[in-house]
Amino acid sequence: MLLRHAKAEHPAGLPDHSRPLALAGRRQAPLVGAAMTEAGIAPDLVWCSSSVRTRQTWELVRGSLGAQPEVEYLDEVYDAGVQSLLALLATAPEDARTLVVVGHEPTMSHAAATLAGPDSDPAAVARVQVGVPTASWSWLELDGSWSAVEPRVARLVRLVTPG
Repeated sequence: MLLRHAKAEHPAGLPDHSRPLALAGRRQAPLVGAAMTEAGIAPDLVWCSSSVRTRQTWELVRGSLGAQPEVEYLDEVYDAGVQSLLALLATAPEDARTLVVVGHEPTMSHAAATLAGPDSDPAAVARVQVGVPTASWSWLELDGSWSAVEPRVARLVRLVTPG
């Protein structure tokens, strides 16, 4: 799962890394957790960007999940472009069956579009190719090992957007 953080504030003079969630984002994030639970998704590992808004997003998502997965807050996710995110995914532990990455645009949508193989949902692919709104998540399935992550190797099952 590639999850874009919920709606964030843009306070003047605050560094990007320190931006908090807006009230709308605080409303969005628990709905993500509820939707994941309803879809039967139980992550066992979360890689979350080290930024304030992604950390807040994950904490609110986690509160709505039944599962309490291991969480790692990574500067590598905050700084990631598509290629570096794919390289990071290739290092995921093989026993991680469901990995959630909580990150930023445009990397989350571009990575989903890059990973989407020929068996992907065409409507979801079309949507991730143009970017995704806050609190959206791309449901990707990968057959095989994490070390085999490369472009077009996954199936984009769907894109879940708020509302």
